[in-house]
Amino acid sequence: MKEALPPDARIAALWDAMSTANQRLAIEHAARSLKVDLHTVEWRAPGEFAVPFTAMQELGAKGAVILASPLFTVQMTQLAELAAAHRIAATYTYRAFVAAGGLISYGPMDSDPSFTFKRAAYFVDKLLKGAKVADLPVEQPTRFALAVNMKTANALGLTIPPTLLARADEVIE
Repeated sequence: MKEALPPDARIAALWDAMSTANQRLAIEHAARSLKVDLHTVEWRAPGEFAVPFTAMQELGAKGAVILASPLFTVQMTQLAELAAAHRIAATYTYRAFVAAGGLISYGPMDSDPSFTFKRAAYFVDKLLKGAKVADLPVEQPTRFALAVNMKTANALGLTIPPTLLARADEVIE
C-alpha cells in the first residue's frame, strides 16, 4: 500500500474486534517501522461496514489495509464496493478480494479463503479424534502472491508504479 500511494498518504487498517487483534498489533508495529501514518478503525457491528469506511474517509485515509477476518471474507464484494465508493485504495489478504474489485492483495499463494478454513477443520477433526495439541504441526504459508486490479486502480485515479507491477504475480485488467 505504501508503494501504491503518494508518500504522505494516510492509511487506515480495518480490523475485526472479534478476530484480528493480533494482526492489528502487528500492522501497527510495521507501520511505525516504515514511518507510515496509520490509523486503525475497528469494526464491531455485523453487516455494518459503511460506518468504518465513513470513519476512514473522515480521517483522510487514502488507503486501507483490510485485515484477514472470516467475517470480512464472507463480505468481500461489499468491502471492495465500499472502498471504491469511498475512494479508498484497499489491500487485502486474499486474491479473491481483488477478483471482487479490490485493488491489491498480498497473501498465501494457491489458496482462496476457503483453504484456510479447510485446514482449520482438518486440525479440529484431529483434536476431536483425540490428538494432542502438542503433537500437531504448526502450519504457515511458505509462498505468497501479489495481485493488482488495474481496473480498480484506474477508477481510483492511481498510477501503480512499474516496480510494483513487475513484482505482481497477477495483474487483473
